[in-house]
Amino acid sequence: MSLHYRVVTLCTGDMGFAVAKTYDIEVWLPGQKMPIARSHPARTAAISRRAAWMRAIRAKGGSPRIVHTLNGSGVAVGRALIAVMETYQQEDGSIAVPSALTPYMGGITKIERM
Repeated sequence: MSLHYRVVTLCTGDMGFAVAKTYDIEVWLPGQKMPIARSHPARTAAISRRAAWMRAIRAKGGSPRIVHTLNGSGVAVGRALIAVMETYQQEDGSIAVPSALTPYMGGITKIERM
């Protein structure tokens, strides 16, 4: 079992001035029956790189070129945790620890109420 997610391309009205393209990575919350945004990676346009004088030279002796950058806000940890808890909650209220997280849980495979 894994988290159910989708990648949505934002419309230009929802993006910042210097952003060329932005995606929302949304994860499904079963308890709320709705997706919630986890991350917002964006490719910024050359306009913001020109203002910062950022350049790249591909080959020795080549001419400088304006670069584009990728900005990722990372993962909203709280939202990711909620998605894991809701997705892996068992009938008895316990939470099964996903196999990808087991090495970080000190061998715990199930979180139960104390």
